[in-house]
Amino acid sequence: MTHILAIDQGTTSSRAILFDDKMAVGHIAQQEFRQIYPQSGWVEHDVEEIWDSVVAVCRDVVAKADDIAAIGITNQRETTIVWDRETGKPIHNAIVWQDRRTAAFCEELKAEGFEDTITAKTGLLADPYFSATKVRYILQAVEGAQEKAEAGKLAFGTVDSFLIWRMTGGKRHVTDATNAARTMLYDIREGRWSSTICDRFGIPMSMLPEVLDCAADFGTTDMFGPELPILGVAGDQQAATIGQACFEPGMLKSTYGTGCFALLNTGDELVTSQNRLLGTIAYQLDGKPTYALEGSIFIAGAVVQWLRDGLGIIAKAADTHPLAEKADPSVELYLVPAFTGLGAPYWDAEARGAIFGLTRNAGPEEFARAALESVGFQTRDLLEAMHADWSGGEEATLRVDGGMSASDWAMQFLSDIIGAPVDRPKVLETTALGAAWLAGMRAGVYPAQADFAATWALDRQFTPKMAEADKDRRYSGWKDAISRTRSTR
Repeated sequence: MTHILAIDQGTTSSRAILFDDKMAVGHIAQQEFRQIYPQSGWVEHDVEEIWDSVVAVCRDVVAKADDIAAIGITNQRETTIVWDRETGKPIHNAIVWQDRRTAAFCEELKAEGFEDTITAKTGLLADPYFSATKVRYILQAVEGAQEKAEAGKLAFGTVDSFLIWRMTGGKRHVTDATNAARTMLYDIREGRWSSTICDRFGIPMSMLPEVLDCAADFGTTDMFGPELPILGVAGDQQAATIGQACFEPGMLKSTYGTGCFALLNTGDELVTSQNRLLGTIAYQLDGKPTYALEGSIFIAGAVVQWLRDGLGIIAKAADTHPLAEKADPSVELYLVPAFTGLGAPYWDAEARGAIFGLTRNAGPEEFARAALESVGFQTRDLLEAMHADWSGGEEATLRVDGGMSASDWAMQFLSDIIGAPVDRPKVLETTALGAAWLAGMRAGVYPAQADFAATWALDRQFTPKMAEADKDRRYSGWKDAISRTRSTR
């Protein structure tokens, strides 16, 4: 058995990828599913559409190989599913990580001082981004749900947990430490669910899954033919950290998908951020967590999707880059893509997107450039906060991955605006690779951690070319745009 099946269940699509015994990408299948927007700031998914898409892509890929050793799963984090244990059916649409409907409750938590308890135990902030307030909302919004939950009839899970439940025929209700760490219910210091937080939110602990290492025995499935073990699970950003081989303290990666997420490995030290970053688990192996500082940007690749679907100025994402190259350098637009609020380091749930610097000469080219630049500016926001919190990351080269990292234009601007090298690996499928390595390592197909890290290979390094004065001026303009966009200043 030499192949590993990686399931990459993302925010806008589900993918299945076959990796061979050399960890090279083989067959890939992908299927998009609907984004549901009930009202401004609300984002949902139909859980059955997620499930159907995963089944379809897995069956497509499995048909291409008969020597699969194991399955690894990586998933959109924080997206929340509550289902009936007896029927296996969700009781509400999945509430997506981008959703902001619980902002008012988060303000209540802050006003009563409970955010300090949340941060001390979970490393997180009281924000709608995380799963806990979404679970509470579902229990209150669905008639009879609270009573059923208290009777032990309902289960909660992030997407990985629901997929495993279905794939194992309801035999396993489990998750891994990285997904648990993003729920706002898991004490990452003690390594267990927090009864204090669950009680405050009215969430019965009977709803919660068992928490395992990232490489563990999550169960087996016969849905795709012969019985296959599920041996690796990690939330998408942690899986990308693993896929980028960021195993040493001070190593730093940033993934550019729907959002942008930068993780800085802090080793055994759980750093309490003074700049509204998140303390989290980077990965957990052999019962031992490795911690990280994380900065989360809600809108990265999604801003390109908006250019395509919202404004209609591009037909496909790749059109953005040639447009940006043609932009008039004298027109400096600043696009703040706060479509569902601002993430780190601002955490402003009520902020909304805005464009500054419009002139009569501004057109599709300038909008395209501003969209790509917004990702670089937001990344600098994160890195400056990280460097202020933890000196171990000050000299780090940034390793990048995700769809937008394929753009030379965007990566060069990123290097320019952060004033540091940006390394793009040969394998851009780092999220799926991380999940595949966890499962393959557990199955004995792939090498141990140090040997895996030695396989990381550079495709291209981008180095700063922008003049220091221009860099400072452009970033100052961005900070001004942010200050004008925020709901509270």
